[in-house]
Amino acid sequence: MHRELHSIGRVGWLRAAVLGANDGIVSTASLVLGVASAQTSSSGVLLAGVAGLVAGAMSMATGEYVSVSSQADTENAALAQEKEELAVNYEGEVQELMSLYVKRGLEPSLAHQVAEQLMAHDALDAHAREELGLTGTNSARPLQAALFSAVSFSAGAVLPVMVAWLTPAGFVLPFVILSTLFSLAVLGYISSIAGKAPAAMAIIRTTFWSALAMALSMGAGSLVGHALA
Repeated sequence: MHRELHSIGRVGWLRAAVLGANDGIVSTASLVLGVASAQTSSSGVLLAGVAGLVAGAMSMATGEYVSVSSQADTENAALAQEKEELAVNYEGEVQELMSLYVKRGLEPSLAHQVAEQLMAHDALDAHAREELGLTGTNSARPLQAALFSAVSFSAGAVLPVMVAWLTPAGFVLPFVILSTLFSLAVLGYISSIAGKAPAAMAIIRTTFWSALAMALSMGAGSLVGHALA
């Protein structure tokens, strides 16, 4: 028996993990660079980085949980409606499923036979997959998304915080910039491998927009620092 393994099964957790790690690196590095550009002391830069790590991780987890929970509520409501329709008009639901298979190219008689057999096995699952597009692979998982987001954000945010902590005060800016760009390139490469996508495009996409975010943060920090000096 041959089983094919496809990257689509990893889309849910991969999206949350990549988003969390990327956001952790970029937002924390941008915060550190912005504060450092304002001529803040080393302790102030480190404090800002740690605060950004904790606040960002909690924000990512909360945001993912709320948004994915809303998606789960919508899915559950659709399944409840479908279950009610099956109880009220089972034969009509057979015809509905049959019409979906006819549109995909099956002969009406075969489509009717397939619909009947699938619904005899699990009517709700058949309609959830074919009519609603819901499967175990892509259904919403709030806790999984929140956990992956928080952990991956923290893992990403640790890098600029550690660099800012270990680097001498006069070298914080170049060290954070270089280490951030390198780590983002690695992250882009890892995400492309996990998702079986072109590596070059993933790396360019990740580093370009992240570099722009850091540049804007440094500019804003420098302007505010000079204004308050």
